[in-house]
Amino acid sequence: MTAAETPHHPRVAEVEQVLRTAGVTGEVRVLPDSARTAAAAAAQLGVEVGAIANSLVFDAGDLPLLVLTSGAHRVDEALVADLLGLPRITRATPEFVRRHTGQAIGGVAPVGHPEPIGTLVDVELARYARVWAAAGHPHTVFPTSYDELLQLTAGTPAEVGPGPSPAAADEETP
Repeated sequence: MTAAETPHHPRVAEVEQVLRTAGVTGEVRVLPDSARTAAAAAAQLGVEVGAIANSLVFDAGDLPLLVLTSGAHRVDEALVADLLGLPRITRATPEFVRRHTGQAIGGVAPVGHPEPIGTLVDVELARYARVWAAAGHPHTVFPTSYDELLQLTAGTPAEVGPGPSPAAADEETP
């Protein structure tokens, strides 16, 4: 699929509809190149990598868990499992991600899923007036804010990992 075809992608249209219904004013932006990593998205947008809201999906005992984390952070799986009172969480497989979000790894939006998904929102994102999140396809993003992400997802603010990690920016963002 080319970038020109992306705005007509059904997942992007679903995300746009959810955003409009919620009163979000930020428009979905189509990027010229895939933004499967926070570093790639930040480079194309000309923003700090920490202002990218990575959508990471975890398997929390056969239930999906969405963690929206700053592109400059890694999720500490043991910390998050403890926070939720679970024995452990694991990174979801591509099939698990698609089944629960309807979206492919690299373009998972915080919204537009077939069913609501429990969501944690990294408190580190509050440092940025504007953050960017995927919009249902690896070529699409939308501007938002920390508070808006909390509202849109009915998410819970959380410290999800240690401080900034250079490797986190290159982590593929499901």
